[in-house]
Amino acid sequence: MECRYYQCLDDGRVECLLCPHHCRISDGKTGICRSRRNRGGALISEVYAKPCALAIDPIEKKPLYHFHPGTTCLSLACTGCNFRCLNCQNYDISQASPSDVNHYELSPEDIVALCQKHHCPGIAYTYTEPLTYIEYIIDCARLAHEAGLWNILVTAGYVCQEPLKDLLPYLDAANIDLKSFSDDIYNKVSGGHLQPVLDTILTMHEAGVWIELTNLVIPDVNDDMDMIRQMCRWLVENDLANAPLHFSRFFPRYKMPDKSPTPIQTLRAAKQVAEEEGITHIYLGNI
Repeated sequence: MECRYYQCLDDGRVECLLCPHHCRISDGKTGICRSRRNRGGALISEVYAKPCALAIDPIEKKPLYHFHPGTTCLSLACTGCNFRCLNCQNYDISQASPSDVNHYELSPEDIVALCQKHHCPGIAYTYTEPLTYIEYIIDCARLAHEAGLWNILVTAGYVCQEPLKDLLPYLDAANIDLKSFSDDIYNKVSGGHLQPVLDTILTMHEAGVWIELTNLVIPDVNDDMDMIRQMCRWLVENDLANAPLHFSRFFPRYKMPDKSPTPIQTLRAAKQVAEEEGITHIYLGNI
């Protein structure tokens, strides 16, 4: 499947315009996400209609606590991610090449039919970074809306504005992983930057998408309470005081095997800071 967001360069490379990395990709190579490849001067999605994970989840697992609680969703993922998070819990599919992971062959029509067969009122694009296979999402989501189904995005939010705006008409809810409120931490831990994520949050909010936010609190990485206060203050200042905020407990994963789990008292301290700054719905996760 040819990607929608790229331009050809004079030297045979292509520049991907999906996310802020703007990968310049030589013939035969992929971008950072591993799933978008230059094939003879055309950028091809190697995971279109090839989900590697399917499950029926309670919507609270996304986590979404204020969007149709008590319902289920059909969760799907394709391989790839445009971040390199050192603490990734799904690294076996997010940090893998499509050719190294087993997958299904399921068209957008198949996904909608599967959702209906199992009486799920919505589809969640989740587990890896769904925005790296945005063409598949848009096609699935359009058909889902025609069938009266919800579309839910679980994302790190690292995307350019044009492709995001193409998806927004079909998007009902999102949980956005706001990893920290420091550009330096974003760069060191995930290989990206903070501002594009903030832009994504604001664009979704302005479009009327239901937003919930997750902040995974990692000891000695992003557990500074002054920084958490700045994050909460930014949310309140940008009319997001009522967006549910999930402080999630870290457990050793991937390239952070030696770190200790987040102390419960750290999460409680973060909750208190959020309350002081005016966040109205705060939840502690993984405890």
